[in-house]
Amino acid sequence: MPTPVFNEEEFDNTNRLICEELRYNRCSLSKEHEELFAKLTIEQKLVYDRIIKSVHEEKGEFFFLYGHGGTGKTFIWRTLSSAIRCKGDIVLTVASSGIASLLLPGGRTAHSRFAIPLNANEDSTCNITQGTPLSKLIVKTKLIIWDEAPMMHRYCFEALDRTLRDILRFKDASNLDRPFGGKTVVLGGDFRQILPVIPKGTRQDIVNATLNSSYLWNHCQVLKLTKNMRLEGNLEDSHLNDLRQFSDWILAIGNGMIGNSVDGIDKVQIPYDLIINNCGDPISAIVESTYPDFLSHCSDITYLQQRGILAPTLDMVESINEYMVSVNKSQPKIFFSSDTICMSDDAFTGLEHIHTPEFLNTIKCSGIPNHVITLKVGVPVMLLRNIDPSSGLCNGTRLIITRLGNRVIEAKILSGNMAGQKVFIPRMSLTPSDAKIPFKFQRRQFPIVVSFAMTINKSQGQSLSHVGLYLKKPVFTHGQLYVALSRVTKRKGLKILVYDDDGEISNEVINVVYKEVFRNLLGQ
Repeated sequence: MPTPVFNEEEFDNTNRLICEELRYNRCSLSKEHEELFAKLTIEQKLVYDRIIKSVHEEKGEFFFLYGHGGTGKTFIWRTLSSAIRCKGDIVLTVASSGIASLLLPGGRTAHSRFAIPLNANEDSTCNITQGTPLSKLIVKTKLIIWDEAPMMHRYCFEALDRTLRDILRFKDASNLDRPFGGKTVVLGGDFRQILPVIPKGTRQDIVNATLNSSYLWNHCQVLKLTKNMRLEGNLEDSHLNDLRQFSDWILAIGNGMIGNSVDGIDKVQIPYDLIINNCGDPISAIVESTYPDFLSHCSDITYLQQRGILAPTLDMVESINEYMVSVNKSQPKIFFSSDTICMSDDAFTGLEHIHTPEFLNTIKCSGIPNHVITLKVGVPVMLLRNIDPSSGLCNGTRLIITRLGNRVIEAKILSGNMAGQKVFIPRMSLTPSDAKIPFKFQRRQFPIVVSFAMTINKSQGQSLSHVGLYLKKPVFTHGQLYVALSRVTKRKGLKILVYDDDGEISNEVINVVYKEVFRNLLGQ
């Protein structure tokens, strides 16, 4: 029989990207959509109806869904995705971080999906050319969902906006003057959380880098979710009350409504039951409260996956991790990196004579592993790169070491849908994107860091039942305290060790909130 002939606009079976996005089981998605739609609250249904109407009428509107953790943003993303995909249409689901993308159906990081430059500036565009498979996929897309948007620099959204206007103007010339080229785009997130990281940036620089400081925000319709779905259910009244009070307290900290405020810096009184008192050695104290009876449980995956110590800076985190690795009784294995200068074709400057391997070995910066990594079987680690997001291996995934080879590490995934899955981690060549380093070098090392403790910024997206917050130095930017406290799922799992400026244990903690960020978030 002859092969059916399709109109190219209807279906392009040579485009792998489009084929991947149409490979969903429409019958099962239709059932899933019915089940999810039936569970929507009145508030969620209003949001859903606004967005789905815009998609069906091809209005090309721009929305921001604002809500704190537990209000059901992910639930709405799933409902919208299944509604559109069960009709045989395309929705692109992306997130600002690898961890957040794992929670989305068919999720990817925004950078990998839209080829956004790593260091975007005010004139950047995405690396998408007219007529390529990716541009054809975008043309066919009905809806773009982007979660955890506030943590990304506004230049990333503006780069996507410019690119979509350029691609879609060939379909309709008026798209050149419409936000995101007339595509319906929904961003989501919580502005109480950590904002874009600007190295050496002032408060003004950080606020200016946020999404709602962009020219795009004038076209944005803000939709709000306020009802905490984690407080619904079959909990006893007393437990429900405790959980609601704890949730309201964290939310008030995120809004900067608690404590005495001086120029955006609040001093917040910590309830007595959350404070760690009377400790000689701070590291052993925070470890004992977060990992009690560690030696008996050091190989217990369930014990390790629900616990973590958070601190604002990398040096505090490293000192705790070194202590924890030394306590583990397994045989250590030390891995060294191979560090080399990157020589550009047009600028051979002889830097290899100045920046020797010994000097490169001493460099420590966020985003790449240290020159020396000491590992043991049973130690939890965190990935620093996206290796295979479809298998749950992305930047921020926590794993536990099960075997140590010379060229490969065997581990089990600790969190997410793929928890318990056995994986292999290879060495990778990594180049730091830290602007403070005035030259480029490459480090070949396992892309992991020990994660008994992690920085507050790196913990964003994690959910733990036992959290130790180690504040030897105070938090230093907007949203850090809110993010740290909201990682924990229950009040009794939280313990805080705070020191004042004189190095004495305190019951007051500094909270930094840039309230001007909330200035134009009045929802509908």
